[in-house]
Amino acid sequence: MQLVPTKREGRATLEEHSHHMTPSHQVSRWQSFKTSMTMTMGMEHTGIAGREMARLMELDIRRKFFFALILSIPIIVYSPVGAFVLGSRPPAPIPIPLLLFILTTPLFFYSGWIFLYSSYKALQQRTLNMAVLIAVGITASYGFSVVLTILGSRDSYYEATALLVTFVLFGHWLEMKSRRGTTDALQALFNLVPPQARVLRNQREELVPTSEVKIGDIIILKPGDRVPVDGKIIEGETSIDESLVTGESIPVSKKPGDDVIGGSINQSGSVKFEAAKVGEDTALAQIVKLVETAQNSKAPAQKLADRFARYLVILAIGSGLITFLFWSFVMRQTLLLALTFAISTIVIACPDALGLATPTAVAVGTGLGAKYNILIKDAPTLEQISRIQSIVFDKTGTLTQGKPKIVDIAVAEGIDENDALRLVGAAEIESNHPLSRAVLEEVERRKLVLPKKIEQFENLLGLGVKAKVEGRQLLVGTPKLMKQKGVDTSALQKQIDAFLQKGETLILLAVDRRLSAVIGAADPVKPTARRAVDRLKELDIETAMITGDNSGTAQAVANTLGIARVFSEVLPGDKAKYVKKLQEEGKFVAMVGDGVNDAPALAQADIGIAIGAGTDVAIETAKVVLMKSDPADVLRAIRLSRATVSKMKQNLFWASFYNLLAIPLAAGVLYPSYGIMLPPEISALLMSASSIIVATNAVLLKRTERSLVAI
Repeated sequence: MQLVPTKREGRATLEEHSHHMTPSHQVSRWQSFKTSMTMTMGMEHTGIAGREMARLMELDIRRKFFFALILSIPIIVYSPVGAFVLGSRPPAPIPIPLLLFILTTPLFFYSGWIFLYSSYKALQQRTLNMAVLIAVGITASYGFSVVLTILGSRDSYYEATALLVTFVLFGHWLEMKSRRGTTDALQALFNLVPPQARVLRNQREELVPTSEVKIGDIIILKPGDRVPVDGKIIEGETSIDESLVTGESIPVSKKPGDDVIGGSINQSGSVKFEAAKVGEDTALAQIVKLVETAQNSKAPAQKLADRFARYLVILAIGSGLITFLFWSFVMRQTLLLALTFAISTIVIACPDALGLATPTAVAVGTGLGAKYNILIKDAPTLEQISRIQSIVFDKTGTLTQGKPKIVDIAVAEGIDENDALRLVGAAEIESNHPLSRAVLEEVERRKLVLPKKIEQFENLLGLGVKAKVEGRQLLVGTPKLMKQKGVDTSALQKQIDAFLQKGETLILLAVDRRLSAVIGAADPVKPTARRAVDRLKELDIETAMITGDNSGTAQAVANTLGIARVFSEVLPGDKAKYVKKLQEEGKFVAMVGDGVNDAPALAQADIGIAIGAGTDVAIETAKVVLMKSDPADVLRAIRLSRATVSKMKQNLFWASFYNLLAIPLAAGVLYPSYGIMLPPEISALLMSASSIIVATNAVLLKRTERSLVAI
């Protein structure tokens, strides 16, 4: 329902909390409030100010509800309902109709004003929504009662006005509490950022608000401090607990050159780091923004429900009018009875439950995903994950640790292991590939000195590198590269076959077009990878692995994991083609990867899933981000999606069934035969109850947490 507070009310409410804010925060919150003048309940509340506005609106709704509740008690006591329940009305100091008018009028204009104003704004925009229905119901009952009072009649609908406003406010207050509860995890993330930072300025340490930290500032971290912004360490060593941000439980050692993430906790040493990302650009802010965007986006099912809800508003008003005309002119009943049926029909037909059916499920689902470090970028993605039929995993860094180590070296005559490592290390020094890092780590471990003069360097994408080192022409790369360049590998073929048999990834070195060395690197499989693949099979989801490695290494890893379909020796630019091949087989395909070279495949897939430890390009391209870099989180995302879609369907069924059943009942279909009728106040109660049921059912999605843990 569109609930739009007035500017006067908003300013007063905002001022009550202004003592908690800096001047810049007050401005941003006031700007947010002006935006909220046209917002719809359940629509976008992004950023700190947006969540603050949602909280302030909830407080305003609660205040209006209790005001209405207090006045409703004497209104009911002096109404015909009270007389029926109590046996008689208590003595009144003034005529009862006048007393009811005095009690109902402030309730109508204060507690009910939010519906009146919201419906006015909706009609200005030429839209019909649920606020219009409520406004029509309370205005008709109150206005007709005032006319009857002026005419001297003892009949009235004051109790219908009071209870209608009270029940609807109560229902929406509970809905807002339920919806706000789904963002508590996000608020907790925001609270990870410390309010102040130690900044080194003019060679002096100063405490400044975190919001005033600028890119390039040098920040001092002491043991126990929370990291205020993202940056890179320039001095000192420490270990940092990043579990609340990345989900990794073990503290990470940090030294100069390493990145730090805002919100993490410095555990031991004192370090200095340079601020690289501040404000909305930090990783923590991007995580929160991502989840908020998902919660505020609309799933395909919700778009259909919204379209149906608009027609239902027209149906409700039309049904109320037809009901009034039918009972007045066809059945020739009293004006009072005809108006009772009409108001009840309009009120009970409010598509509140339909409007809440999927947004509540989406909010809970994305919030639960964020709790387990599964970031889903929008509601359509959350819904579509449940449709996945085939998943393609990139091997290195996704199914494996992505940190290979050199385990075997075989050399030809005329060269020793150390010399081979020096030459390979010199050729690979500019590369960020995991295999290159493994070679350089081995060079460092053996304390070898790399050649300084490197000439004619050329990167051969997906195959290796070409360079001239110490006057010798080097080729460093895959067996496929050697084959393309016509290098004979027969001299070391037995060693090549033996390394492949053990599932090692090969780096071949050719010096002056002669194969000189074969280096074998092993990249351990992630502990949860095999279990995740097995569980995916149980869900009838096909798994495939794609890699640039040779077929022998790829098949060895696939056998370890139980993956039957393997695409090996795939060049980076060709990965998307293999994803497309699966799609052409009629499958709904997800791609899981972590590198720049995975970005095209992630974009090609129906669902792109990026490992959180991957590159910014991969994360930007993907629709889902797994912050823990755990392949088991793919399975968790699927289970969460299926549970969320199930809740959406349950809620949509209940909301549709409720309206189909409630409208004829409120219109009086049972009255001629059984004398059963629903007064407006009972209709309001049922309408609110249906919305609460839908919201509560969505919150029950949190039970899925058990299945997310048990993987």
